[in-house]
Amino acid sequence: MAMRRLSFVSGVVAVLATMSAALTGCSTTVHVDPPSPTGAAAEACRRLGVVLPHALDGANRTMFEPASSFVSVWGDGEIMLRCGVPRPAEMAPTAEVSDINGVGWFSDPRRPLLFTAVNRVAYVEVTISKKHVPGEVLVDLADPIKKTIPE
Repeated sequence: MAMRRLSFVSGVVAVLATMSAALTGCSTTVHVDPPSPTGAAAEACRRLGVVLPHALDGANRTMFEPASSFVSVWGDGEIMLRCGVPRPAEMAPTAEVSDINGVGWFSDPRRPLLFTAVNRVAYVEVTISKKHVPGEVLVDLADPIKKTIPE
């Protein structure tokens, strides 16, 4: 009986170890190229990073590399925010900007999942995968952006 019990326990431990290895293998760190803002833009972006929500449209904040106070990621890279990016090259002076809760967003016509908060000390770029509703994400980002990045 003791031999059978030891065999059962060994089997359970082996299964748990395999599951743990499989789960660890599934977790990936997202790679994001961080921007390099300076001056007032850098300071505003640092403040934004501190007040961003833990979750956006059901996706939790996650690890990314390289580490940067100018980047935040939710889900497995489903939503990525980069603060202090350059002005969008595609944004003409007459480009349409959508106001969402007091933040002006430029939607890149060539990249429909890319949105940039404009008319502020720092440009904030947000990439949103098709798994999420852009309006929901941008609404949830409006207050933190308004509180930390002046116009």
